[in-house]
Amino acid sequence: MIEHLPALMIAVPLFGAFTAPLFKKHYKGVSIWAIIITGITVILSLLLAKEVVTGGIMVYVFGADKPTLVLPSGYSVPIRIMFEVDAMGAFMAISATLMSFVGALYSYSHVEKETGLEKYYSLLMLLEVGILGMVLTGDLFNLFVFLEIAGIAGSALVGFRNYRGEASEAGIKYLIVSAVASLMVLFAIGILYGQYGNLNLAYIARNISLNLVDMIALGLLFTSFAMKCGAVPMHYWVPDAYTEVPAGINPPLLVATYASLYALFRVSFTLFANIVVDLARVGWIMSILGVLTMFIGVTMALVQKDVKRLMSYHAISQTGYMLLGVGVGLTVLHDPSKLAEFGRDAMAGGVFHIINHIIYKSLLLMTAGALFYVTGTRNLNEMGGLARKMPVTTISFMVGAAAISGLPPFNGFASKLLIYETSYRLNPLLTVFAMVTSVLTLASFVKVFASAFLGPPLEKFENTKEVPRPMIIAMIILAALCIIFGLFPNIVLDKLVYPAVDALINFAQYHSWGGLA
Repeated sequence: MIEHLPALMIAVPLFGAFTAPLFKKHYKGVSIWAIIITGITVILSLLLAKEVVTGGIMVYVFGADKPTLVLPSGYSVPIRIMFEVDAMGAFMAISATLMSFVGALYSYSHVEKETGLEKYYSLLMLLEVGILGMVLTGDLFNLFVFLEIAGIAGSALVGFRNYRGEASEAGIKYLIVSAVASLMVLFAIGILYGQYGNLNLAYIARNISLNLVDMIALGLLFTSFAMKCGAVPMHYWVPDAYTEVPAGINPPLLVATYASLYALFRVSFTLFANIVVDLARVGWIMSILGVLTMFIGVTMALVQKDVKRLMSYHAISQTGYMLLGVGVGLTVLHDPSKLAEFGRDAMAGGVFHIINHIIYKSLLLMTAGALFYVTGTRNLNEMGGLARKMPVTTISFMVGAAAISGLPPFNGFASKLLIYETSYRLNPLLTVFAMVTSVLTLASFVKVFASAFLGPPLEKFENTKEVPRPMIIAMIILAALCIIFGLFPNIVLDKLVYPAVDALINFAQYHSWGGLA
């Protein structure tokens, strides 16, 4: 079974997605089925991570033994694809499966009054399939296919509440952005295949020369993945999508966004890592893009009155920290002394912040969903005094707000501290912007807490009570992870984060599998 783990990671949620419509008239049945399927994928991802961290890169081949089929005309056609799973891919797989499980659990009560739930849960599991395929594949065209699956499922989920005009608009916007990004990826794939006659990442990385045509391909890939991860100035779709999607889908949708960030890192480190000068420039571009993203995102969040939209702008802002941390590491990748001195730790901060942000941002968006569930509004000016009525939601919000603001002893502090320290070594201004962003983040969440939870109870919420138990359990799981990852960051860093970082840095090990292509 162990050797088939990469295939099972795709097969199990795919089976769950295609069987969900059988529960068309059984809401509880399809909800429980989705929880079971996503729970199984969590176990599989942990087993996969253990296997990869201890045994190295795991390769799984779909198709024939020979990489290409030679036609009578002499033209060769690829007839197989490969999953090449390293510690970075396993790290992202854990994030994807965990958030899909938490999202399915939260959805059990959150969307119980909606119609078409068999489609909802089928799309949720298809979204998980798309994410897992993106982070596990070692083939560029396969990456494109799973990017499309995630994009289509995500856009349908964003527009799931189609009785709301805003949701339909957000879904169409998400679909257009996904289509444009996918088209640019497809163009880049065509360019690279025309150059090297192969689509295996390791093979191309070993043979790439970075001529003008390759530079065009790099530009297309970088732009498309930056667009899909919500980096400024291509962030315009994020607030609409995160605001209108049901709160139970926010966790896997966040991971889908950062699967594109993973693809950006994979392309930068694995595909083009042999190019010294230009890679340092790419690192600086990524770092500056990160600073702009975090600062513009947080300033736009400050003026929002819609609680979920405010949190959605913070999702843009936090993406900047990840880009900054990994960008600093990419800038000094080919300088062994600086890489050992602060580059590796900078990347660790950026990668650690991915999972930290997924956890606390999912928690915050779920608390926003809980507020909407009991009040029927997302307008902060129409809320007040809910702390007495919703104690678990209030505590969960406080934990998430402290974590995203980088306060100790919560998980956001650990990753942000690494980013502060290491970016300062590259350029102190980078750290200044990062710290100012954290202060503004705290200010905006103080505003939310004062508006929604403090003050005298409003008469219209006199009979309000805490949200149903499945929603509470989902929020408690994420709040607990915020605390555990904050109290014991070294365990997460040593077991998950640094192996993932080393997998990116030691690209030669990944390239060694190019011979199998």
